[in-house]
Amino acid sequence: MTPLFIDVDCAQEIKHNQYVCGDAFRSYRLIDQGRLISVLSDGLGSGIKANILATMTSAMTIKFMAEGSRILRSAEIMMDSLPVCKVRKISYATFSIVDCSRNGNVHIVEEGNPEFLLVRDGKCLKVEKEIHSSEKFSNRHLNFYDFKILPDDRIIICSDGVTQSGLGREEYKLGWRRKGLIEFVSSVLSKDNSIPSRVLAQKIVDKSKEIDNGLAKDDISAAVIHLRNPRSTIVFTGPPYYKNRDAEYVHIFNNFEGKKIVCGGTTANIIARDLNKAIRPQPLKEAGKLPPISYIDGIDLVTEGIITITKAIDYLEDGDLKQNDAAGKLISIFLDSDYIEFFVGAKLNEAHYDPDLPVEIELRKNVVKRLKNILQNKYMKEVSLKFI
Repeated sequence: MTPLFIDVDCAQEIKHNQYVCGDAFRSYRLIDQGRLISVLSDGLGSGIKANILATMTSAMTIKFMAEGSRILRSAEIMMDSLPVCKVRKISYATFSIVDCSRNGNVHIVEEGNPEFLLVRDGKCLKVEKEIHSSEKFSNRHLNFYDFKILPDDRIIICSDGVTQSGLGREEYKLGWRRKGLIEFVSSVLSKDNSIPSRVLAQKIVDKSKEIDNGLAKDDISAAVIHLRNPRSTIVFTGPPYYKNRDAEYVHIFNNFEGKKIVCGGTTANIIARDLNKAIRPQPLKEAGKLPPISYIDGIDLVTEGIITITKAIDYLEDGDLKQNDAAGKLISIFLDSDYIEFFVGAKLNEAHYDPDLPVEIELRKNVVKRLKNILQNKYMKEVSLKFI
């Protein structure tokens, strides 16, 4: 039985007239333990100072827990370490910590952030909490939750930029509030219960901004954690080192259950030849600046190799995720996948040594390793490489 996957993503909107977000979100996978740790921190105020405080809080919490500290102990350390504003008498940063396992065990700690949502079958469930008070600050306490989730449950955490959006407007005198968020999420999921975490998080942020008349009055952050069956993708790039094993790898590729991608002209020819299928090229006028994609029946995407993968890395590093060229189509599939398996051919393509090609083009192995690292570390995907 394929283990369940924890899909996580966060969307943010910077406060109007600011240049950095005063909220910070981080996640870390402990793959060998089947756990995901996520932290959303909201720095006091907005701008650079808030960003530094929130970033420090989220980074330190992730570090504590990754090194084995229990969630409640990590939260207590942060609660008693964060200074209090002398003027407003409140913490310089609030936070929500989620520790979720593939087996459904969840621990959550909140200090100052809005209460999380547990959504099952489109409905928000109530979860009992324990309250732990600070020994150092009389007005500070932690909400601690220990519960079990089921496949297809979602956990939603947010900053108060979401629940307080619209504050003061005639129709939202007290803000959008938790009730409004619950109604919105239920409405979205009733239309599409398979919606990815990144899309649902963005919809929450977009709605919050809309309620603020299109100008965010505070930093807005929403993160979604979804326990579900994994969505898998296989990528075949580069011809195998031993030509007599072409058919073996094409067989593995063809029988894979999930999305299928081919990167590279030679690789596409091998696939088409062994499957006895035709390659249909995309018209050049539709391709844009990158080499055009091609079409092979039964395969989700066929692109050129090194140039396209390198550009996809650039897009992923910059957070530029809405391009419609070959690299944009490639990362669109990656972002909607959980497990990504690369079969990387070890046969050298001498074209990559052409001095007229851009200097940033690297050997195939190194490029795919870079792609693996950014998909794992920034986009929380589980990625495997097999050199063939």
